[in-house]
Amino acid sequence: MQLPKFEYFSPTSIDQAIAMLLEFGKEARVLAGGTDLLVKMKQRAIKPLPKFIINIKEIPGMNMLAYSEEDGLHIGALTKIHEIKSFLPIQQYFVGLSQAAGLLSTPQVRNIATIGGNLCNASPAAETAPALLTLSAKAKIRGKGGDRVIPLSDFFVGPSQSIMEHGELLTEIMVPNPTPNSTGVYLKHGKRLSDVAIVGVGISLTMENNICSDIKIYFASAAPIPMRAKKTEELIKGQQINDKLLDEAGKVASQECQPMDDIRAKADYRREKIGMLLKDAVKQGVLYIKLGGS
Repeated sequence: MQLPKFEYFSPTSIDQAIAMLLEFGKEARVLAGGTDLLVKMKQRAIKPLPKFIINIKEIPGMNMLAYSEEDGLHIGALTKIHEIKSFLPIQQYFVGLSQAAGLLSTPQVRNIATIGGNLCNASPAAETAPALLTLSAKAKIRGKGGDRVIPLSDFFVGPSQSIMEHGELLTEIMVPNPTPNSTGVYLKHGKRLSDVAIVGVGISLTMENNICSDIKIYFASAAPIPMRAKKTEELIKGQQINDKLLDEAGKVASQECQPMDDIRAKADYRREKIGMLLKDAVKQGVLYIKLGGS
């Protein structure tokens, strides 16, 4: 099936792109990596079909990737997924994010797909969302009135829906440095690892004297948006990690998630896998910290 006809624009600044989006209204769509948009256009899965495509790939600075001990991690919205996976500071200090990037689709897709596109699609199954949410990431959004910075936890409002208004662009993701004695883990389950996640679990874990002093847990494909598992967090936090605790945490996680049936899996199957992945993720996190990881 061929792409429908459209007009194509390639602005060279963020403000120019925003002006175009405001001028063309809801008939315009932003092209970043294009791995999702172009497929949906071919399949006529976008209603209405866009008449104007705004390619933002030529805008300078939106693919920056920087880390410092003072400011943490800064990721431009056009940064490729494979660059996130391969960036040494992310591999060292933001392990869960590196894992999530490495599990997104295939190497060919990761070479094209962008972090901004992955988040703005607002898929409940997006790999990078749970990892970033466990890290208390923030999103910088530019609109006609300037920049606004919001917690990423406020970004998603429903399947394929974000807080962004028409005429706004996601420009940057900001991630604070993790605390000492902490790490992150992201695991997913699919028919194949390159497939969209049937379920995914992201955690950030902090240990002090063999006690979990802090934990944050987010699920993918377990609710209409990436879901925080607060009851499971409360059960684990302040406790010594052992098999008995993890068995109970797996049960609570299975009960706490809110999956639905779809063509990929039944809700009960998702609940079962969520509990299993949660236990495996915590075990991996504890082991990594004991071995001296960040």
